[in-house]
Amino acid sequence: MSSAVLAVDQGTSGTKALVICPERGVIGTGSAPVTPRYGPGDSVEVDPRELLASVLDAGRQALDRAGEPVAAVGLANQGETVLAWDPATGEPLTDAVVWQDRRSAALCAGLAGHADELAHLTGLPLDPYFAAPKMAWIRRERTTEGVVTTSDSWLVHRLTGAFVTDAATAGRTQLLDLDTVDWSPRALELFGLEDERLPAIVDAAGPVGTTDAFGAPVPLTGLLVDQQAALLAQNVTEAGGAKCTYGTGAFLLAQTGASPRRTTAGLVSCVAWRLGGRTSYCLDGQVYAAASAVRWLTDLGIISGAADLDRVGGAVPDSGGVTFVPALAGLAAPWWRGDIRGSLTGLGLGTGPGQLVRALCEGIAAQVVEVAQAAGEDLGRPLTVLRVDGGLTRSALLMQTQADLLQLPVEVSALPDVTALGAGAVARLGLDPSLAVADALPAWRPSAVYEPAIGPDEAADRLARFRAEVTTLLERNPEKDPEMSLEKNPAGSQVP
Repeated sequence: MSSAVLAVDQGTSGTKALVICPERGVIGTGSAPVTPRYGPGDSVEVDPRELLASVLDAGRQALDRAGEPVAAVGLANQGETVLAWDPATGEPLTDAVVWQDRRSAALCAGLAGHADELAHLTGLPLDPYFAAPKMAWIRRERTTEGVVTTSDSWLVHRLTGAFVTDAATAGRTQLLDLDTVDWSPRALELFGLEDERLPAIVDAAGPVGTTDAFGAPVPLTGLLVDQQAALLAQNVTEAGGAKCTYGTGAFLLAQTGASPRRTTAGLVSCVAWRLGGRTSYCLDGQVYAAASAVRWLTDLGIISGAADLDRVGGAVPDSGGVTFVPALAGLAAPWWRGDIRGSLTGLGLGTGPGQLVRALCEGIAAQVVEVAQAAGEDLGRPLTVLRVDGGLTRSALLMQTQADLLQLPVEVSALPDVTALGAGAVARLGLDPSLAVADALPAWRPSAVYEPAIGPDEAADRLARFRAEVTTLLERNPEKDPEMSLEKNPAGSQVP
């Protein structure tokens, strides 16, 4: 019998699939694009049928290229993307509202007086980024029919007929009690979702159901939200370790072990995974625009794509005094100011594409430094190394800039598609409960290690310039009284 598994990572801009053999490694790959629609009012939506089609296409490609059957399937998901659907037919009743969508900002503003209570209950700041505000917005603005869930529950139902979500994905809703790892009646009440039918919360590893969507019937035995899947695949299983994934956004997670660590530095406290009924927790910090900021620069014609970062940025020695705060979709952790928009300052007649690219890399890296330092504050000790993955880690310029500003080694994963590897690991654990977690994970092998090439004083100066621009943006856009305006930041107490 085959011991290989099919691991599927359903992401924002596409789906990747791997067939992973424990002895031979990755023996088949597949991918399929997904095209979110960016509209007025900070709307971001995608056709759910496109999500499902991408899962099927990528999975079938990987299986065809592997040329052999698999014993199980694992699925990683976007986390905070939600939709309403008919549980009887499985048909979507709305488009999927993507995690970047901010149309529930006014709804969050109306709950601003409960922000601290929700943060303590769920570990999450009150922000449209998370699933519950979007779910409530769908109920108010789109439909009261069917069920409203994160996208993983719909995909799993279409694949197997089951109605479930894993504990880590449930933790991205702002409806999960962080301590009991069960749905919170109080959070549901606050969002007006107390009468909703919600999926059962399951471990990341274990049999969920059987699917014949990829050919012969095969069990679905692994479910995990994307960033936590990457954390697992990076072997960050002990308290104090951290990883950052550079995708559409940049997402830094730090492992905190068997107990939740309530943040005091503006991060997110959430479930890393639940395996064998035992929960591990992590701290999470988000940078909303990373590859999406590179795409923005590409759309302007400054570069032809991410592959140009090193060539164009490497043609100049520095940013020429240009400072870029790439808050193109708002400032996330640790500020939580989704209303803020980016700035580009220090431009002169001598500013060219190289300086803009350098400034963009510094802006992304500086935001990751803010998150890493906040994680160190919450952990009670600074990070000592950062493991990284994602498409933008191919840029030596960005990774060197990250090491310089962070003043720590940056270890780049040698294995692509880390999130899918995490989904494969939990699928193997679900297939064989006797398997130790360490034995299900790929060996950690960095393809490159970037050491700081500048001293701490220069790093501090460059960070100070970035922070000064952020401060200017915050002062120029003060938070408003929620009783006077519905545009107030819902996580008010977390803004420095």
